[in-house]
Amino acid sequence: MRADPYEGSEGLGVELAEGILQLRLSRPAVRNAIDDEMMVGLIDALDAAGRDERVRAILLSGEGEHFCGGADIVARNKESAVRPQVGSIQRRVPSLAHRLIPLLCSVQVPVVCAVQGWAAGIGLHLAAAADMTVAASGATFWEPFASRGFTPDSGATWLLPRRIGLARARELLLFGRRLSAPEALDWQLVDRVVPDADLAAEAQALVEEIASGPTVSLGLTKWLLHAGASVSLDEQLRNEAFALELSSRSEDFREGLAAFRDRRPPAFKGR
Repeated sequence: MRADPYEGSEGLGVELAEGILQLRLSRPAVRNAIDDEMMVGLIDALDAAGRDERVRAILLSGEGEHFCGGADIVARNKESAVRPQVGSIQRRVPSLAHRLIPLLCSVQVPVVCAVQGWAAGIGLHLAAAADMTVAASGATFWEPFASRGFTPDSGATWLLPRRIGLARARELLLFGRRLSAPEALDWQLVDRVVPDADLAAEAQALVEEIASGPTVSLGLTKWLLHAGASVSLDEQLRNEAFALELSSRSEDFREGLAAFRDRRPPAFKGR
């Protein structure tokens, strides 16, 4: 854990302003491929955001022409005098990529993802794990695992069947099909597609809109949607009752009722 989880690091820009936590992948020379330092920075920022009442929404984006070309396996696998021990991947991944994706899914504020250019491997999985993903019309989504001779990671085999269905997940993961942005929209891998020139403005407008909403209620609704995928109806109804109890005690709930009574737009404060 960094002393300041919002400090950022080489390859990762982090900024909190007006309730929006901006996470920007910043290695454009290598298509924003994510190295271990960036992974730790993302994990620390998301973990802190889950406890920080100032954070009302998160925007995840990439600098330059591409969102994210995947994990930086080239840098990790450069020739070395010391060969990694058997089991090194199995020990390392749970604290990096396999911690990042669950945090993105479970952090109790909405996450908006903006995708341009390539979204490959973990880049695709970040987009799939976000609550709202908007893609530039020229974006391309790709799972490179089969063509590189190794198996998927970072939640691919969990996220994709739930988001696009098992048959289409097989097509991406077993055959390495490259998916255009319009196809990704048709497959429900992304939520919106806009002209390339409009991507930044559209993503910013979306995150500002959701950041102005009832943060407690939205966070609990996000939790309910994820929890409901793996529990019985009876258990989910208990979850809904629990969330309703919490959300109905928030200041924003009272504001929502007052706005309805006064026939005016609500002014939520995220509390």
